[in-house]
Amino acid sequence: MASPTPLEKLHARFDPEAARDMHEIFQFHFTDLGDYHLCVDDGALAVEDGEHDDPSVSLSLSSDTLRRLMRGEISGMTALMSGQLKATGNVMLATRLSALFPGD
Repeated sequence: MASPTPLEKLHARFDPEAARDMHEIFQFHFTDLGDYHLCVDDGALAVEDGEHDDPSVSLSLSSDTLRRLMRGEISGMTALMSGQLKATGNVMLATRLSALFPGD
């Protein structure tokens, strides 16, 4: 059995209260895992394979960079400035990821 991807682990960390009244699509283009998108819809989360037709924000990064972002080991701004993360669309939405998926 394959180990879960970082996105599959997000369900356990998801905070529905932080996603209240939020209707956004987070597109991830992983350099090592392919494409996934998160549908956040008023406190609900769906993780889907592939590309979404109209994402709110698109993020290109490695799964390791996502892990480090979620653990607070690297800030989104540092990841952007160092080229570890590329973002298009509503880039400010990316700053909400840590609130939507709080750490331990």
